[in-house]
Amino acid sequence: MSPPEAANRLRRRATYASVAVAALLIAAKFAAWLGTGSVAVLGSLIDSLLDLSASLVALFAVRHALTPADREHRFGHGKAEPLAVLGQSAFIAGSALFLIAEAVRGLFWIGRVENPVAGIAVMIFAITATSALVLYQRYVIRHTGSLAVSADELHYRGDLVINGSVILALLLDKALSVPLLDPLFGAGIGLWIIYSAARLTRLSLTQLMDRELSDEERGRIRAIATSDPEVIAVHDLKTRVAGPTAFIQIHLELEGSLSLLRAHQISDAVETRLREAYPHAEILIHQDPAGIEEPRMSFPPKGSNVSRGASKVAAR
Repeated sequence: MSPPEAANRLRRRATYASVAVAALLIAAKFAAWLGTGSVAVLGSLIDSLLDLSASLVALFAVRHALTPADREHRFGHGKAEPLAVLGQSAFIAGSALFLIAEAVRGLFWIGRVENPVAGIAVMIFAITATSALVLYQRYVIRHTGSLAVSADELHYRGDLVINGSVILALLLDKALSVPLLDPLFGAGIGLWIIYSAARLTRLSLTQLMDRELSDEERGRIRAIATSDPEVIAVHDLKTRVAGPTAFIQIHLELEGSLSLLRAHQISDAVETRLREAYPHAEILIHQDPAGIEEPRMSFPPKGSNVSRGASKVAAR
């Protein structure tokens, strides 16, 4: 992970780059569609229009998510990212349905694709530009973990498949002279876009519903906390993610005879190690004397049908 300021700069640059690439591809694909009349090219054009709208939403969402916490939003503005992605998903799905309807119309009113070579050239250019953007976005995701940039990267990764399918459709139309193939490929692109929108919806709901970090990450947090020889055990670990920020709450069990000052020093040391592993996290640590029973919320194990009220499994 990069230090917070460097990570924030990467987020902003990634959103600017995606907007610029989307605008460039829209201009090129619009010209290609006018020159070919291809439904598949139209589908790719619509997808790029969606990408531009999604990238603009991501740009403003990232800017808002990076706004420091204020009096009205003490936990920051991180959920602006998943909220924006949820809105993007609905818009994308609606536009995909429009594309499928256009493809169905093309099945009944079939027209010839004009000048497929020009369309192929534009699609090759689109693949080159999109590949460069996706590589940069993956670099940013590795260093920031941004959901908004991840959603954008998913769009453009799908574009590589879409643009490749358009090239295949144009080549087959030119070689086989089967006009039916073009609207079929257009419908296939629409279905791909809907699939991508569903994935984005799942990603955004994960954060909006305060889903816990993965078991692997939770295990890592426990291991870091208990690596201090004076930490006897840990319990009541709670985690969630909101945009660029993770929230970690944990109770440390310490020897009951320790002074308040020493307990505070141990807690600070554990927090320092956790912050090294999770530099974008808000960390809250509570110290408990070991051996004292505390009332804890209980949850059923994963995959069970036991109700929460009847479960005896401690949320540890």
